[in-house]
Amino acid sequence: MTSARTTIDAAPSHRLSPSLTFLLAGGTGLSVASLYYSQPMLGVLGTELHAGGRAIGWIPTLTQLGYALGLLFLAPLGDRFDRRAIIVAKSLVLCAALLLTGFAPTLGVLLGASLLVGLFATVAQDIVPAAAALAPPDARGKAVGTVMTGLLLGILLSRVVSGVVAEQLGWRSMFVAAAIGIALMAGVMARGLPHFPPTSSVSYPALLRSLAALWAEHRSLRLAAFAQGLLALGFSAFWSTLAVMLHGAPFHAGSSVAGAFGLAGAAGALGAPFAGRLADKRGPQAVTRLAALVALASFAAMLAMPLLPPAAQLVLLALATVGFDLGVQASLIAHQTIVYGIAPEARSRLNAILMTSVFVGMATGGLLGAQALAAWGWTGVVALAVLASGAAFVVRTRAAAGH
Repeated sequence: MTSARTTIDAAPSHRLSPSLTFLLAGGTGLSVASLYYSQPMLGVLGTELHAGGRAIGWIPTLTQLGYALGLLFLAPLGDRFDRRAIIVAKSLVLCAALLLTGFAPTLGVLLGASLLVGLFATVAQDIVPAAAALAPPDARGKAVGTVMTGLLLGILLSRVVSGVVAEQLGWRSMFVAAAIGIALMAGVMARGLPHFPPTSSVSYPALLRSLAALWAEHRSLRLAAFAQGLLALGFSAFWSTLAVMLHGAPFHAGSSVAGAFGLAGAAGALGAPFAGRLADKRGPQAVTRLAALVALASFAAMLAMPLLPPAAQLVLLALATVGFDLGVQASLIAHQTIVYGIAPEARSRLNAILMTSVFVGMATGGLLGAQALAAWGWTGVVALAVLASGAAFVVRTRAAAGH
């Protein structure tokens, strides 16, 4: 028996009730929102801190990189220790990191705080496997889809909230308010979550080594990681540059307008529970292909923007945002359904591998998106997203053909 499968026969004593589902969905959304508050404010941040587009682009990049590192080195602990204790502890550290961000005096401090926010916002990915552990096998896709709706709405609505708050009260107020929200969440989680007995008894170094064993053993895990990472690259390239693009000609829009596009993305995210149910009934493999195709078509539609007047460009942008967010999020839920079924005793580690690839893609997309915008304008960003989503579709199609 390998270290990847050294387990303790234990299961949570609770089942997934509607109230517990709501708690998990809300906690996931609130914690992951911490990653995205900065994005609609990048234009404002650049002006106040006297930083150019390339420099300010490091804020979302380091946040996503911190998330990837947290997934790789912290998320596997959910198989070794009580997830409830981990969720509460990481929430409190996240609260402190958000306060540091809100009071950062310089760009350098802000960049370091952004890395810490990403590192401990991974509490969201401790909550999602908790839902999978509590749900019965025949309803796991639905449960994951419901909790992921909270996560996805947190991602997308965070941009709406931060755009408005930054414009009305200043960007620092947004991070302080977020810290207060996370502190309250930690208290509710401490009272409302059941205990989760560990499913592995191996040491922390062995736990990390088992990640490589799981990666080598399961082709379906590798395919899920590659495809979702590519979709995440295009997703992040779009969202990390949207505010800067809208801040300039011909739109000259403030942070609240950039944040409002989160509403369009939220409309797409509402399809997440449907994707979970479809994965339960039709199989998650088919959902991954369809979702990648929807994302590809939506990004490709934005290539027509230079041919349209500014008002029509904004309409096309909003419609495409609904489409690609639906595609990316449906693909993520289908991939999680696949991954959680591989080895139930290693769900935290499997989720860590999948989501590390996602947020490496996010960090890469943020960095490449900023470079593409500076070098080739918005068309360069869209072309990058088209190439990435097209590659994801190829990966899933070849997987279905057995290649």
